[in-house]
Amino acid sequence: MSATTSTTSTRMDHMTWEDLDARVKTGVQGGPPIVILPTGALEQHGPHLPLGTDAMMPTMLAERVAAKIDGLVAPTLSYGYKSQPKSGGGNHMPGCAALDGNTYTLMVRDLICDFARHGLTRIVLFDGHMENQMFLTEASDLALRMLKAEGIEGTRIVKLGYWIMIDEPLEEMLFPEGLISWELEHAAVMETSAMMYLAPDLVRADKIPDHPPAEFPPYDVYPFDPHSVCHSGALSSAAGASPEKGKALVEALVPSLARQIAGAFGMECA
Repeated sequence: MSATTSTTSTRMDHMTWEDLDARVKTGVQGGPPIVILPTGALEQHGPHLPLGTDAMMPTMLAERVAAKIDGLVAPTLSYGYKSQPKSGGGNHMPGCAALDGNTYTLMVRDLICDFARHGLTRIVLFDGHMENQMFLTEASDLALRMLKAEGIEGTRIVKLGYWIMIDEPLEEMLFPEGLISWELEHAAVMETSAMMYLAPDLVRADKIPDHPPAEFPPYDVYPFDPHSVCHSGALSSAAGASPEKGKALVEALVPSLARQIAGAFGMECA
């Protein structure tokens, strides 16, 4: 017996073109379904987390959010802009494979345009890699300019990193002794806790680092000297991470993100 694909699936890549066309024509609350494009990176995350952490986390969160807003999840853009030393350890570390800013911008622009050309004019750029942020902004601007020139009106793009919904109570739960900085949280307590809950088989619990936070000068130097960086790849200790913290984080983030995204498109969230 052959399997059939449900038109209620959230995963675009699991649907046929007829399934997708039907979803667009049926619509949701006065418009097409929201399509979420998870964006991440292939970037080192210390000795304990997988290289794909920044792509896996927004993907797994997006699937949960989409289920609450009757939305769609596009295939994840798993490569991103270059890892920066002060927020990701640096692109020199083994396993980091990244795109130039212009390349990344044009890839995202082209995806936005094709979604809109096929009627998916409610688009969310759902980021898991801090370094992508301004290139997602540029891609959105270029895409809207191109679509307007083609006579395609009504496209609305929402850009957000999943971390923006971490409010003060969540922050206190994650960091009872206080947050050092979000830049230095790379591969530390928050990401490690989330991955311990979402993908525990991919976390090397025996290698979770516990060391002082990385120290950087207040300026940047080019070309970057990789020998100036002395850390495990995690920019601060991940010793405070736990699957319980990860569960609490995910269970708080998903409904908050769903409400914010639905509200941005004038929709109600289930």
